[in-house]
Amino acid sequence: MSRHRHHPDDADIDAFRQALREAGVRPIESDRADPGRPRRSHSSVAERRAAAIAKRDDHHAGRTSDGRVEAVRPSEYLDFALPDLPWRTRQQLKRGRIAWEEGLDLHGYTLEEARTELEGFLREMVAGRRRCVLIVHGKAWGATSDYPVIKSHVNTWLREWPSVLAFCSAMDTDGGTGAVYVLLRRQGNNT
Repeated sequence: MSRHRHHPDDADIDAFRQALREAGVRPIESDRADPGRPRRSHSSVAERRAAAIAKRDDHHAGRTSDGRVEAVRPSEYLDFALPDLPWRTRQQLKRGRIAWEEGLDLHGYTLEEARTELEGFLREMVAGRRRCVLIVHGKAWGATSDYPVIKSHVNTWLREWPSVLAFCSAMDTDGGTGAVYVLLRRQGNNT
């Protein structure tokens, strides 16, 4: 193999672009992941703040805690598995070899909205007998905190959810450390 790299000239680049146009290739309009689930429209900041204040005193029937969580770094790799999960299955999940069937994007949600969406999504996926799903939590820092709030809470919430067998940060093509693959226990199965 040659160590000298061929640098295309303007004619090569123009020919390549022309071939792409003729093949019907169009530029990507968005650089965000598409988890296959439509996003909810977001309310204004004032409405979201008012809703958060109103819900502050409510008791939640959810399965996830609303207590303190361990802060994780934006680029930290998340990894969790139940002790009895087979090693091979865990390695397949880590390598992205278990295809995720549906996804949830939590970008732009308040913490409480993210919790509600995640719980509903997990219930729906378990009821639908899904095996592996993708949760996009992002790596954004909280407005009033020095760590990524949604990512840190998702890390805690998934560990508490009874149907979660394992989860780990996704491959770069699926969001990297801004998303996790979640392996679910199918309803009626032990594994």
